[in-house]
Amino acid sequence: MGVKRKMTIKILGSGCRNCKRLEANVRKAMKELGTEATIEKVTDFKDITAYGIMSTPGLVVDDEVRVSGRVASVEEIKKLL
Repeated sequence: MGVKRKMTIKILGSGCRNCKRLEANVRKAMKELGTEATIEKVTDFKDITAYGIMSTPGLVVDDEVRVSGRVASVEEIKKLL
């Protein structure tokens, strides 16, 4: 049996109100699912655009863009995780 790798979640954005709401929703979804993950905040515009995101906030799970330009709900995030 292999060792399960911890999920990496990135919140892409400048730290605006919507970025903070997205992070809060991610944390709530993880708590409700009992999921553990590393959460990183990516605020550098160059790094954000490297993901192909032109509108923030963005949600990246294990280097795959899942949401951009809006705040995903807790229920939607639970489905994405």
